[in-house]
Amino acid sequence: MRWNWQQPDWPNFTWNPARLARAEERFLLGAGVLIGTAKHLGDTELAQLSVDEMSVEALTTSEIEGEYLNRASVQSSIQRQLGLTTEDRLVAPAEQGISELMVSLYRSVPVPLSTEMLFRWHRMVMSGRKDLRDVGCYRTSSDPMQVISGATYAPKIHFEAPPSDRVPDEMERLIAWFNRTTPDGSEPLPALTRAGLAHVYFESIHPFEDGNGRIGRAIAEKALVQSFGQTILIALGTAILAHHRSYYDALEAANKRNEVTEWLAWFAGIAIEAQLRTTVQVEFLIDKTKLLDRLNDTLNARQKKVILRMLEEGPEGFRGGLSAGNYNTIADSSPATTTRDLADLVQQGALIRTGERKHARYALNLPLRPIPQIMLDEKGEVVVDA
Repeated sequence: MRWNWQQPDWPNFTWNPARLARAEERFLLGAGVLIGTAKHLGDTELAQLSVDEMSVEALTTSEIEGEYLNRASVQSSIQRQLGLTTEDRLVAPAEQGISELMVSLYRSVPVPLSTEMLFRWHRMVMSGRKDLRDVGCYRTSSDPMQVISGATYAPKIHFEAPPSDRVPDEMERLIAWFNRTTPDGSEPLPALTRAGLAHVYFESIHPFEDGNGRIGRAIAEKALVQSFGQTILIALGTAILAHHRSYYDALEAANKRNEVTEWLAWFAGIAIEAQLRTTVQVEFLIDKTKLLDRLNDTLNARQKKVILRMLEEGPEGFRGGLSAGNYNTIADSSPATTTRDLADLVQQGALIRTGERKHARYALNLPLRPIPQIMLDEKGEVVVDA
């Protein structure tokens, strides 16, 4: 019995709740902070937050699977679906599909999970694919569903899922479990525990021919957001991407047994990091709004274009700092004009300068908000590596 689903206790996962207790408390506290901070955003900023979070999740959950999408196209698709733009930008099927998944997830957080929802999500994720036998339904092939790496002559099997004829019953049981463990369900579970279990449970069944990772992370996100009652997606895909190697290692280990404390501890650290990333993003939007309000009537067109471009980089700032050469390129300005514009932006307090002459670099005059990386130690304590 090599895999968890082959063992007699499947799918009765077990874990040590004491190991997760502090993390669960921290996540709920962080949810309160996130919701409270978001209340300081106006309607425009809240809409921007939603678009930003969905866009980033669409990009990162795809990148985890080795698929790199166009950011502008994803954002445009999400904005159009939310009625925030009428721009008719040409969007590739993969970008359109993952964008539709994010919007569907955002709109259906409180809605119970169902087979129909999962099939709809699968059609979105597989948009444009012509190489698959089963789209919008569970896999039906009699061939083993395996996760494999290495050369074809010496493959390493990381996991093998249940045969396809077992999938419908397994998924019916998973969906029922998911819906009764909601905060107001008959068997509620703590937020991190439920989301982590949902993800490993789904991935262990691997019900679709392809797209299981993206849909499994959407299910985990749904579970997390359901726990604090307000629809603010957190940066789960971004946090997982930052730890993608350990993500696959942790999942592979969890697929071999139904005692999943180690997996849940790993997932809890990732989820708390994702929540902190989102809180930082909300704080950045507040700071951004204040900065633009203060500078609204003082910037020329070139300066405004550069400041807005720098703000697109988010709370971690323009990588390596803005140079005069960067300014020339963005603003399409001459060296002399660039020198005057930059000196004026420093004078106004919009930018902070470090270095001299050709080594001069400029950063937005906003609070630095580094993103910490978080894991749990063997006692369940949160370990922060900033």
